[in-house]
Amino acid sequence: MINAWAVALVVIKELYRRKDFYVLFILTALITLMLGALNFFNDRQIARYLKEICLLLIWLSALAIAVVTSARQIPAERENRTIFPLLAKPITRAQVVAGKFLGCWLACGLVLAVFYLFFVVISGSREHLWPLANYFQAIWLHWWMLAVVIAMTLLGSVVFSAPSANVTISMLVVIGILLLGRHLHQVALRLTEPGQTILSVLYFALPHLEFFDVRDLIIHDWGLIPWSILGLATLYAAGYTALFLTAAWLVFRRQNLN
Repeated sequence: MINAWAVALVVIKELYRRKDFYVLFILTALITLMLGALNFFNDRQIARYLKEICLLLIWLSALAIAVVTSARQIPAERENRTIFPLLAKPITRAQVVAGKFLGCWLACGLVLAVFYLFFVVISGSREHLWPLANYFQAIWLHWWMLAVVIAMTLLGSVVFSAPSANVTISMLVVIGILLLGRHLHQVALRLTEPGQTILSVLYFALPHLEFFDVRDLIIHDWGLIPWSILGLATLYAAGYTALFLTAAWLVFRRQNLN
């Protein structure tokens, strides 16, 4: 873990030296503040619209940061030839993969903390409500969803030759799961064999990232998620994360770095 933690610290420092986070945060803040300054016909529900837009921007920004950051980790090491002195040290390829994941995940956690702190301040100033337990559950589930995304993108970084292809495919897969994943089983029931079986297997094999999207609960001020359900969702995400990281390590250790 010492070696993995050392790699993770480098990843965290790299993220905050780049301008991706700052640009996306400033855009999110400006759009939210501009919309928050408007008051259409003195509508009391304007705060909900503001929360919905702000959360959507947070999700898109966090997803972009997670995918782009994790997609360029191992390819950048190869391109810059830093992978050779890195592996020349007493560090294994499994520790490299674990360190890259840990660094990206912790960096995304810090990014989420900043984004959600801004969201809490904006929504609290409009509604004068501070459901901190609900916000904690939202950011916790969001963070674990990003863990699955980061692990999946790291797997793509050792499969695809170009980071741009990995970013494009990973974004399409994640957005497709979020938008269509919950409907695949219903579509499968309307198909004939073998399409029904293939789509049903795909439905149960895919990581259902939409389980972690609880924006509606925050927007409409619904109650807390049962903590037992939150724990099961965490284990679900941890299982898929471990699966993707293991696959990334198995592919990476068989590759010829030359």
